[in-house]
Amino acid sequence: MNDEINAAADESSEKGGRFRVFVRDSRDGDVPAMLAIYLHHIRRGVDPDLDPREFEAPDAEDLKRRRKNMQKRKMPHIVAEENGVVLGYAYAVPFRKRPAYRYAIKHSIYVHNGHLQRGIGRMLMGALIDACAAAGFRQMIGYVDAANRASLVLHERFGFVQVGYLPAIGYKFNHWTDTVLLQRSLGPGGTEPPHL
Repeated sequence: MNDEINAAADESSEKGGRFRVFVRDSRDGDVPAMLAIYLHHIRRGVDPDLDPREFEAPDAEDLKRRRKNMQKRKMPHIVAEENGVVLGYAYAVPFRKRPAYRYAIKHSIYVHNGHLQRGIGRMLMGALIDACAAAGFRQMIGYVDAANRASLVLHERFGFVQVGYLPAIGYKFNHWTDTVLLQRSLGPGGTEPPHL
C-alpha cells in the first residue's frame, strides 16, 4: 500500500483556516493515539457502575503486535491524520480463519470523539474499501450496534446491505443491545472465481 492512500482536503472555518486530513497506512508511532481512541469508545459501552479496574484494556505492545500481524497478512490498517494528529483509524481482519473464507474480511472504524461529524469515518471507509479490494478480498462484513444510526447510514452510503440481525447479543449501558450484520461485495465479488 502507498503511505498516503487517499488524500482529501477538508475545509473548516476554524480561525479562518483550512485543514488537510489524509488517510495513510498506520505506523508504530500511531499506536498511542489509536489506543486512546479505542479505549474511549469501548469504555463508553461499559456499565458505568463497573470498576474500571475490572475492564481489561489492551496495551500498546499488544496493539502493535496485532497491527503488524494484520499488515503481514496484507490486511489494511490505516489512519486519518491532520497536522500529525491521528483523528481515527480503520482496519480489516479475517472474517473466519478457515481457508474457504480467505477472501472475506470484517472491518472496524474508530473516530476520535472530538472529531465526529467531520467526514473522517467516510474518508476511512472509502480508503479501507479501496485497499481491501486492491488486496484481492471479495466480501466485506461489518457488525454495527442497531442503535448506532450514524454508522448504519455510513455503511448504507457505501453499498453495504443488511444480511442479518442479532437481537440482544450485547450488554452495555445497562441494557441488552442488538447488532446488525452488514455485507458489501468488493471488486467482482462472487461473480467470478478468485485469481489463484
